[in-house]
Amino acid sequence: MAFESAGKRVGALSLNLIRLVIGLVFLSIYNAIANDGFLPAATGYQWFWLVLSGLVGFVLGDLFLFQAFILIGARISMLVMSLVPPLTALIGWITLGEVLSRMEFLGMVVTVSGIAMVMIPRIEKTKVNRKRFVRIGPMMMGGLLAFGGAVGQAAGLVLSKKGMQDMNAFSATQIRIMAGVVGFTVVITLFRRWKKVLEGIRDLRAMKFMMLGSFTGPFLGVSFSLLAVQHTDTGVAATLMALTPVMIIPPAILMKKEKIKPLEIIGAAVSVAGVALFFL
Repeated sequence: MAFESAGKRVGALSLNLIRLVIGLVFLSIYNAIANDGFLPAATGYQWFWLVLSGLVGFVLGDLFLFQAFILIGARISMLVMSLVPPLTALIGWITLGEVLSRMEFLGMVVTVSGIAMVMIPRIEKTKVNRKRFVRIGPMMMGGLLAFGGAVGQAAGLVLSKKGMQDMNAFSATQIRIMAGVVGFTVVITLFRRWKKVLEGIRDLRAMKFMMLGSFTGPFLGVSFSLLAVQHTDTGVAATLMALTPVMIIPPAILMKKEKIKPLEIIGAAVSVAGVALFFL
């Protein structure tokens, strides 16, 4: 919610770079205190896979997703993003040999179905950009880009587990975010968006939102996600982390006074039931 408020003021590219830089500052300070050094201690093998994970997950995944937002809208794009858990499970099975039990697979299916039910009422009729990708069609291209974003996030999570091994999750996150900062620096330079980034930094209200979002997101959230994949299958972890559209319902009601439709409530209940199946 913090990033949503900030993104409306500064734009997606500026938001992505600034949030990662702030998150990197938090991680560097934490690791200097808790892990005896500003730079994470890791082998060349770990650096390679975690840097690749950061580029695939943070940079490519987000670029595809935000372009999909432009073409088909955020709501439809996020519905496509509900495919992240099964994609993560598939990539984890192919690359890491992870196999979900029948109950875990059922839990994933039920949870993802509930998430989709939450997202469907929020799909709005979106004016697509018909001037671009005319031959393929903006709706199809937007869907492919959203799917690319889902693949990027799924692959990034699996690559993180492959590279992290038994190292500290906060140090592994620091390496991923360093790669993300470098990647977005290159992208913003190519698109000549540095003026927008500087305007975003000067926007004190947006910076407050980004500080909050960076502490709870790249610093805590991403680090906890890597802790999760260290201790369970990537598909299970990805399913639990995909519950954001469900978990955002209570604050949306309390803070933004949004009206929630019955299908969203049913979808939330289905998602919780699906999560419960993981622990039976």
